[in-house]
Amino acid sequence: MLVLRSITLFVAAAILEIGGAWLIWQGWKEHRGAAWIVAGVAALGTYGVVAALQPDANFGRVLAAYGGVFVAGSLVWAMVADKFKPDRFDIVGAAICLIGVSVIMFAPRGSA
Repeated sequence: MLVLRSITLFVAAAILEIGGAWLIWQGWKEHRGAAWIVAGVAALGTYGVVAALQPDANFGRVLAAYGGVFVAGSLVWAMVADKFKPDRFDIVGAAICLIGVSVIMFAPRGSA
């Protein structure tokens, strides 16, 4: 159950962080206005809260693992929002990152 909770929180954090950055980009670079930027800042702040809900108490471990989720999530976001077409190297790289996330977060650890 903790693994499912952790994965759900990683997905929510990715949507909030990538979406927040995208909203700011759209507001600033695409001249969509201050409301987009404010929404992006709010999403980024909420990302920080969601990341803190991870069941693992180690900030460095959670943030390191989230880096891999961010890589894969960014490619998915780009495919949906910007019609980006990843090549096989993008896909392999994202898969490697997600394997790394699994090792960092879910490998069995002893008490030592």
